[in-house]
Amino acid sequence: MAHVVALSSGAAHIRSGVEDWLGIADLEITRRGRLVVWTIGVALMLVVLLMGGRAVAGSPDSATHVMPHTVSQGETLWAIASTVAHPGEDLRDVVSLIIEVNGRSSADLQAGEQILLPLR
Repeated sequence: MAHVVALSSGAAHIRSGVEDWLGIADLEITRRGRLVVWTIGVALMLVVLLMGGRAVAGSPDSATHVMPHTVSQGETLWAIASTVAHPGEDLRDVVSLIIEVNGRSSADLQAGEQILLPLR
């Protein structure tokens, strides 16, 4: 896009198609106006820099060691979870972990299916 620079009373006016489209082609800015624009720009950059420092990605969870398991006829995820759970551990948490590790949406299993069991 070509720009035309016109000098008028010491101020440079830059005109472009965008300025015409926005209706600001004939806009003149004073020294005080430039100071305000620069101040706002610097303030926005500082806000972005300060807030950007807080947008740090969290560290990934520690790796979960797994063991493959082939589902037998009539075996349920709850029964499998009871063999993996520690004494006193809530089976609901273990079932949820098995579902999560295997990327499943439900606890339904089919005989012969291979799933991964978390070792803890």
